[in-house]
Amino acid sequence: MFNLSFFKDFSPAAFITGFVAVLVSYASSIAIILQAMTAIGVEPSQIGAWLSMLGFGMGITTIALSLYYRTPILTAWSTPGIALLATNVSGISVNEAIGVFIFASALMLICGITGLFARLMNYIPHSIAAAMLAGILLRFCLDAFVVLPINFWLCGAMLFVYLIARRYFPLYAVISTLMVGLIVCIISGDLNLAGESIAFSMPELVMPQFNATALISIGIPFFIVTMVSQNAPGTATLQAAGYPPRASKLLTWTSLTAIILAPLGGFSICISAITAAICMGSDVHPDKQKRYVAAVSAGFCYLLAGVLGGAIFYLFSAFPSTLIKSLAGLALIGTFANSLNLAIKDERTRDAAIICFLTTASGANLLGVSSVFWGLVVGIVAHSLLKKRTKIK
Repeated sequence: MFNLSFFKDFSPAAFITGFVAVLVSYASSIAIILQAMTAIGVEPSQIGAWLSMLGFGMGITTIALSLYYRTPILTAWSTPGIALLATNVSGISVNEAIGVFIFASALMLICGITGLFARLMNYIPHSIAAAMLAGILLRFCLDAFVVLPINFWLCGAMLFVYLIARRYFPLYAVISTLMVGLIVCIISGDLNLAGESIAFSMPELVMPQFNATALISIGIPFFIVTMVSQNAPGTATLQAAGYPPRASKLLTWTSLTAIILAPLGGFSICISAITAAICMGSDVHPDKQKRYVAAVSAGFCYLLAGVLGGAIFYLFSAFPSTLIKSLAGLALIGTFANSLNLAIKDERTRDAAIICFLTTASGANLLGVSSVFWGLVVGIVAHSLLKKRTKIK
């Protein structure tokens, strides 16, 4: 797979860019992943192994796809999908959660193999999908401010640095916020570094169980959110940068990898948009045909993160919960704002989008099915009715 052209195209700038992309990826969503794994009921001793499988899965797919197509293709976990899991998995077992992951990835695989990707998205209005995503993320963003009175100096310092960084160097806003939070925790003695092991934990096979209610209430929303908020923007990012998107092929390989790794903890592998865009800038290399090296470098950093999966969990589990919630909420503000803006910017679909957003954000379950699913259903119905009403007028 490697040849002389890769080593000829390699540069320190490309490697550093790949490292920054992975650092941004982990710093912006590792807190949400830990919350989701805890909500699923993953044993503390296995969380490191799950993080390792995610690192290995993203590393292998990023390196292989980038080298094969000579294109900066990064893969990632579905942060919005993980946010959904963290708030809507109560009452299901780890085995049933694995079943949900395999089911959602299988739907993506079908879309990739059959070429249904673009056609399927046409049935879900963009404003409704964006409203559903905004409803999912709202609770995380609120947590960043709910914890302010609990630990004002820590969360206040993180909020202040986040705002300053967003103004002057937005690419490093989340990393700066994390570093300041860590410094404040060290000074205040809030870090809990005792009694934990950083040893690498071997993954354990978890047999999937397929619960119809869980597949409908969690699996389908997970599939839709990942397709709309990760895979679709990921392919659009490639196209906007002047690269062939190869949507079906990339979706096929990423979803197939997720199916294989899901029983071992690698539950989400999809096409990245934000971190991929970091590796597509002109500062990586003047020739866009050689920017794939940055993505390959990111892939190796993912593999290193996989090896250190247990250590990463140890580091973040030592942080106080207020730091984790503040970091997660601030990191998602941009995604939340963009989703909400997309949901309401068209006056013709605004009412339906708001209904979807409020239903999803309410957290109210009906017939054992999560508010995320009902938000999508109610939003599509409202969109259809209001659209017809507008036509009649």
